[in-house]
Formats: sequence, structure tokens, C-alpha cells
Amino acid sequence: MTGLTGSTGSIGRRGLFVTGAATALTLGGVSFASADPPGSGEETRTVRGTLPPGSPDYVYLPVEVPRGVREIAVSYTYEKPPVPAGTQGNALDIGIFDERGTDLGGRGFRGWSGGARKEFFIRADAATPGYIPGPVRAGTWNIALGPYTTAPQGLPYTVTITLRFGPSGKTPAAVYPPERAKGRGRAWYRGDCHLHSVYSDGRRTPAEIAAAARAAGLDFINISEHNTHSSHSAWQGLWGPHPDGELLILTGEEVTTRNGHVVAVATDPGTFVDWRYRARDNRFGHYAREIRRAGGLVVPAHPHATCIGCNWKFGFGEADAVEVWNGPYTPEDEVALASWDNTLTSGRGWTPAIGNSDAHREPQLVGMPQTVVLAHDLTREAILAGIRAGHSYIAESSSVSLTFGASGGRGRHAGIGDRLPVDADTPVTVRLEVTGAPGCTAHFVTDQGTLHTATLPASGAGTVEWSTTPQYATYVRAEVRHAPTVPGLPGALAALTNPVFLGG
Repeated sequence: MTGLTGSTGSIGRRGLFVTGAATALTLGGVSFASADPPGSGEETRTVRGTLPPGSPDYVYLPVEVPRGVREIAVSYTYEKPPVPAGTQGNALDIGIFDERGTDLGGRGFRGWSGGARKEFFIRADAATPGYIPGPVRAGTWNIALGPYTTAPQGLPYTVTITLRFGPSGKTPAAVYPPERAKGRGRAWYRGDCHLHSVYSDGRRTPAEIAAAARAAGLDFINISEHNTHSSHSAWQGLWGPHPDGELLILTGEEVTTRNGHVVAVATDPGTFVDWRYRARDNRFGHYAREIRRAGGLVVPAHPHATCIGCNWKFGFGEADAVEVWNGPYTPEDEVALASWDNTLTSGRGWTPAIGNSDAHREPQLVGMPQTVVLAHDLTREAILAGIRAGHSYIAESSSVSLTFGASGGRGRHAGIGDRLPVDADTPVTVRLEVTGAPGCTAHFVTDQGTLHTATLPASGAGTVEWSTTPQYATYVRAEVRHAPTVPGLPGALAALTNPVFLGG
């Protein structure tokens, strides 16, 4: 491949060959001498190169690690030349795989920081957030470079690798959050399933996230760092008894591919989900099943986001739920909501909606929005069952509460996510109770569109009823919206329910 250049000082020129997936490339290796004298000192190598436009998604730099290494440290820089308006500049991600290799889904993954950090280290007893502590064993390690975007001039980079010799320390046993917290029995529990800490590109520590979650009135959170599970063991002491209540902490990952992001919700602690594929590679189904085998849910995130690589391209056949509301409500969410609504025509095999904050740093609010789930208790199993069944609604904050359902035909009743099994011409009453939504309107949305709207009292608390039949409305769901700020466009959501389906 022309245009790929690199040098390592005295190490010599490298060769190129394709490895793994078709969009990966491996450079020539970097070698180190063994410790001399044994057990002391350090060695450093520097690699320079240029990646041309159109480079593979992942470029691997092999590092031959000798015996006797206690720590590997890596830093990198790259140039950001000016580019014309409308042209993408340079952005380069980084991570690392150990001597077990770079195979998709393999055991070699040791960390990823994307573009959030310029340096990292790994040793047995500690590692930079985003990376997995453990012994630095002898063999071929691979630094993974991900040219996210490349300027027309190319992407010149410099990678510096330092090996520090000495006895390896002991790796502490991982302590993971429990699968159960003290709850209220069968109740509505509030949670945020899409959050980032300093373990990927967030700025909050785990302790700060836990405090923010409690302040937002949440009962559970799911940690979803980009392409790493390194934070799963970082929550010790943050879930137990607390004046503001116990917090159920679920562990997951935001699997950040080049064709969209998917939140793996509540996978078994320590689960790594690979992300190095595009829709064209026909790999997503395999990894969606891996998420479910690890006990988690597959939730496409911000499916209509416009950032590069964020728009969802894998289809929704493998989704257990879909994130239709991500952070403060925007036109992207309105498109996601409309797209999801279009899938509800029959209620057979439908995909529930959830909403999350995707909060990274101040002033982004944890729990804005939040998913409110009807669950038998505050446990991992019960929360996931509630989300999977669609027994949930989305609220912009803990101030907003909804009760929603339909009744008809010999006293039958169905709640959010359920079906009211009555004849097509049976009269049905749909009822919504709202609190905490001043200045808002309530909307009943069906497969025909919005068929009933009512202004809530100034207090924001009120009840809205509407009569219909299953032959007129296949389903009904509720929206609570703020007043429009742009004429002709709907106001931002304050709350949204999953549907109630009508008919047999």
C-alpha cells in the first residue's frame, strides 16, 4: 500500500501485511533487548509513520516484549494540519492487545482509550483507566491505531514505547458490583443505562457518577465505556447502604463501531465485546448474541446521530431495546422516535424504547433523561426483564411521573408494554396520569398518528382520558411535551411511554 511510511530509528524498516479482518493492517515489528543487567532499567523505542487517506480502520504495530518486563508504557502524538472547510481533519485512536493476539473476540484485549488519552501504562498491579491490569508477559504485543478520520495530507504519527524491567507485581482480585440492591419490591425503578467515566472519554470519576445518580433520583445505572470493560471493577464501596438509598450498578460497554454504537446493558462483569467490524462484515449478529450470552441486552444507541460513525447501520433485528432519546432532547431524537414508532404497526415482535443521558462531563446531567422500569425488585434480572418486556417509560427527570394504561371489555386492563385482548369493536378507555410537567401538553399517539391532545393544568399534574376501539387504534402510547420553541415544530419531550397494544 503506497503512502504508508514508518521508521524506528535503529530498528529498521518495517514490512506490511493484511491480518484479521479485511480492514486491518499490520506494520513491521518493534524489538527490545532483554534486561541487562536482569531485573533493572528500561528501554524506549520510537516509531514514526504516516497513514494516508483511506487507511484501514485499524493499524497494528507489533511490539516484541522480552521476559522480565514489569510495565509497558505507550505515548503517541499526531499532526493536525489545517484542512479546507467541510473536510475532515486528523483524529487517531489508540489501544493495545497482549501476546494472546488481535483476533476478533479473542482474549488478547488489554485496553482502549480511543482519542481520550495520549499515553497509558499497564503492569500487573495497576493500569491507566481504560486498560486492564495484569502481568506483562513475553511475546508479541500489538498497539492498535485507529485512524478515525484522515486529512487529505495524511496522518503523520509518532508512537513511543517504553518497557520497564523488574519483578512483576500481583494483580488484585477484581471486585464487582452485586446483582441485587435493597429495593421496594414490585415498583417503578429509575435508571440511566448509558454513562461514561474517566475509564473512557468521560470526565467524572465513578464516585462522582454514583453521587450524581443518587442526586438525580436514580435507583440503577449501567456503566458503558467506549470499547472497554476496564471500569467494571472500579465501583467498590459505591453501591451499598447510603442515606439516599442503595444503587444497583450494572456493568456493560458502549460497543463503538464505525457504523454505529450499541450499548451492551448489564453484561456479566468482566465481559469484553469486540467492536472492530462494520455492517459490511456481517459480524454484528455474532456479537449481539455474545452480549445476550453474557446476560445483557442489545440496545442500539442514538441511532440517528449525525456524528461520524454514530448513525446506526446494522438494522434492528438483533435489538432488545432501542435508545430513542439520548441526552437533552434534539431533532435527532425526534427522528429516532418517529423511526421507532414506524415499527409498532402490529405489536408482534416489537422493540421497546428506552432513554439515557449519555453523560460524559459537566454540565451534562446524569439521569437526563432516565428510563423508569416496572420491576419485581431492584435486581439485575428484574430490571432487564422489565426493559425487555417494554414495561417502562422515559422521563426527563425524577420530577416527572406517569401512570398509563387502557381498560375495556369486562373490566380488563393493560399497562405499559402490554396488550389489551378485546374484540376489534370493543370500546376502550385510555388513561394517563401525569405529575411534574408544568406547561406541558399530553398526546396520545397511535398507528395513525396523534389522535388526542390535552393541555395539562398549570401545576403540571393532571389526568387525561380518551376513548377508542382496537379497530381504530392498533396501539396507543403517551407523550408529554413542553411548549414548542420553534413555530410548526413539536415541543421537546418531558416524558414518553412504551405503547399499549389493543386487540387480540
